[in-house]
Amino acid sequence: MTTYHFIGIKGTGMSSLAQILHDSGEKVQGSDVDKRFFTQDVLEAKNIKILPFSKENITEGLTIIAGNAFSDDHEEIKEAKEKGLPYYRYHEFLGEWLQKYTSIAVTGAHGKTSTTGLLAHVLSENYPTSYLIGDGTGKGHEESQYFAFEACEYRRHFLSYEPDYAIMTNIDFDHPDYFSSIDDVFQAFQQMAKQVKKGIIACGDDEHLQHIQANVPVLYYGLSDTNDFQAQNIQETNEGTTFDVFVRNNYYDSFMIPQFGNHTVLNALSVIALCHYENMQPEEIKKLSTFKGVKRRFTEKHWKDQVLVDDYAHHPIEITATIDTARKKYSDRPVIAIFQPHTFTRTKTFLHEFAESLKEADEVYLCDIFGSARENEGKLTIDHLQELIPDSKVLQLEDTQQLDSHENGVLLFMGAGDIQKFQEAYEKHSL
Repeated sequence: MTTYHFIGIKGTGMSSLAQILHDSGEKVQGSDVDKRFFTQDVLEAKNIKILPFSKENITEGLTIIAGNAFSDDHEEIKEAKEKGLPYYRYHEFLGEWLQKYTSIAVTGAHGKTSTTGLLAHVLSENYPTSYLIGDGTGKGHEESQYFAFEACEYRRHFLSYEPDYAIMTNIDFDHPDYFSSIDDVFQAFQQMAKQVKKGIIACGDDEHLQHIQANVPVLYYGLSDTNDFQAQNIQETNEGTTFDVFVRNNYYDSFMIPQFGNHTVLNALSVIALCHYENMQPEEIKKLSTFKGVKRRFTEKHWKDQVLVDDYAHHPIEITATIDTARKKYSDRPVIAIFQPHTFTRTKTFLHEFAESLKEADEVYLCDIFGSARENEGKLTIDHLQELIPDSKVLQLEDTQQLDSHENGVLLFMGAGDIQKFQEAYEKHSL
């Protein structure tokens, strides 16, 4: 029996996949840098061995799964190829693994993780289900009927998949270090659509998705009455959001989710449409109401008289959505944005859009740009963004105690890098 060795096991997708294989009865281990990431807690809880990077880790009898953040000259990858071991990139292995199930890919520029988490929750409450969520959560089940997974468009990795279904949340320009334009992004999604085998659930409120061509039925969901599945009568309550669903203009049922913001209603609507297409009953689908959310998506912590929120938002549209959620859930509190841009190329491309979205907060603090594994330096600095946002401040780790002055505030710590260290430093300084 082979042992699956994950190179870069602490990555969110890699951690999820390692958990799925472990839960499915496979032998799993991995390696990574000697730095603690939030993803490793659950790996340790499952007794999955995590080793520091070393070519000595690569021995006979291993099947290698390499994270996409690492180049072919990584010492473990080179050693694996020299030994002729079975070798996959993350997306290549996932493309083979999902063929065992009724697979549902969730893709889009924004909302993938939250939607995958919601879909996995509803399916798991009703059927044996495996799932891979981009927040580092994965679960395998030896008798799974469904496999719900997040499918990332970056470098067209999702073209390794031929899922039964695809939920497409939106098409937007992101990953400017790879995609050249919105048309380039659209062509990637168009190619993905052609690979889906049973049906596509697409947001009809998105102008780009309206033009998707496929060889299978495309069902549209959204807030406008031209969609096959439409949400109406959206109401915020103390517990969350309620709304009515109409299927081709006929009332279907009413639903409740414990989240806030129209973007969360759209996420739920996509899941409802998929489940309806799979002939699930309304009472089964209403398990939406017990979904607790995914990691780093408006993850709240009450701290003294404040609410601290950890959120993955790293694109202007996501920042706007996060601020909107805070406004709707805490309408009587000031909203404070603490933002760490992720990658120099993204910051440069969306500099003015970042400024406009952040201006929707009452106060803005900016942290130095976080360079990814693919790029770690650039001529751009955080000062360029600060110049576009009047009265904003640059926040240093040693100065986080100044956040204590925002009485009764909702503090949004946003970013895809290591923004959590600013929240941790603040909590430590304000004890």
